[in-house]
Amino acid sequence: MSEVIDQAVTALNAKLGPDGFDGIAKFVIEGEGAVMLDHSGARAADEEADVTMTADTETFRDILEGSLNPTSAFMTGRLKIDGDMGAAMRLAPVLS
Repeated sequence: MSEVIDQAVTALNAKLGPDGFDGIAKFVIEGEGAVMLDHSGARAADEEADVTMTADTETFRDILEGSLNPTSAFMTGRLKIDGDMGAAMRLAPVLS
């Protein structure tokens, strides 16, 4: 597992809190791997999801650090979303 994925799992679990995420989402970090989010929290895995969000490492870090709004990233093409847009919208406040 890559260091980027390890850091992403740690950061996402801190943001999600003990209740995890109401749905199943996947972040694909290009060239690094994938992170799954669900009711249990975040973990390194690549499984089926309601929504898949894909970004490069820099974009993903900017979103997690709060310097890039997920909606802005999507609107500018830096974040690609495939699947349930409602699930992606529920996740946006957690990332901000």
